[in-house]
Amino acid sequence: MRRLLLTAVAVAAVGCGGEKKADTAPAAPPPAGPVVVVNMTGNGQDKAAFEPSSLTIQSGTTVRFVNASGGPHNIAFSPDSVPQGGADALRKGMPNPLTDLAGPFMTKQDEAYDVSFAGAPRGVYRGVCQPHATLGMTIVITVR
Repeated sequence: MRRLLLTAVAVAAVGCGGEKKADTAPAAPPPAGPVVVVNMTGNGQDKAAFEPSSLTIQSGTTVRFVNASGGPHNIAFSPDSVPQGGADALRKGMPNPLTDLAGPFMTKQDEAYDVSFAGAPRGVYRGVCQPHATLGMTIVITVR
């Protein structure tokens, strides 16, 4: 009887918590407007860049930053580097920020991070990769 009880308890414990559940976090919806890809590159030592380092987009465009090489990389904007009202638009368009107006670090090759410029006012947005700021890894995005 005791063996049967121990077996039942072991089976119940495995059934209640031993099975790993699938991640139920909802997937991010696909971008509503056009998508422009910016590769983030580097050699891990003395070279790092956004490619292209300058682009012109329409409001509503999503910029997909891709860690092509030499990470970790991220994209960060400071409130004084964007037009008036731009910081609020970016806050809405940057999911899972590391800090205010800074995307998370991408550590894996081909990892991507989307920034939506939906509702972004016209003007110049200056961004930087925080880990590679001293190497001059900057980008200028002009919204028309």
